[in-house]
Amino acid sequence: MTSSTSSAHIQLTTDRLVLRPWTMAEATAVLDETRSAHWADDFPAEGDRVIAGLFGQFPDWLGEYGHRLVIERDSRLVVGSIGLFWPPSEGTLEIGYGIVASRRGRGYPPEATGALAEFSLTAPGVHTVFAKVELSNPASVRVLEKRDHEAGSPRAMIPWGQRDIAGPASPQRK
Repeated sequence: MTSSTSSAHIQLTTDRLVLRPWTMAEATAVLDETRSAHWADDFPAEGDRVIAGLFGQFPDWLGEYGHRLVIERDSRLVVGSIGLFWPPSEGTLEIGYGIVASRRGRGYPPEATGALAEFSLTAPGVHTVFAKVELSNPASVRVLEKRDHEAGSPRAMIPWGQRDIAGPASPQRK
């Protein structure tokens, strides 16, 4: 994963994806159902609409450690979104994600969540990133399994990674 600064916001780049912060203009376009040529045909999904509608209530979600669009590097199309539910609570931070149906099965969620979780552990005071998954959603469970985690309860809160506040990030297995 690499990162670059773009107008005070950090853009994360993986082998196949770019994760960049939403803009208010993009959120407005999603809410107004105004199509962009830079979106996959099935973007936005319902979850993207929900997140776009919450930016006014949670403006920190548009910040450096907030929500991002998932962009396929080859096509340069937005194919989903991923985000951190900022601010952290007692050093823990929740991550959420969604990829449109047309791009599922390509391994994008583990790639995107791994990059954002790694980046989030650089935030001051953050030592744990977790995902809430419903065991009735096997695709989300598989994302966590691919990231070396196991879900063991009807609604699992899975730590993604932990680090000592003063130390480097390291993966944690459960």
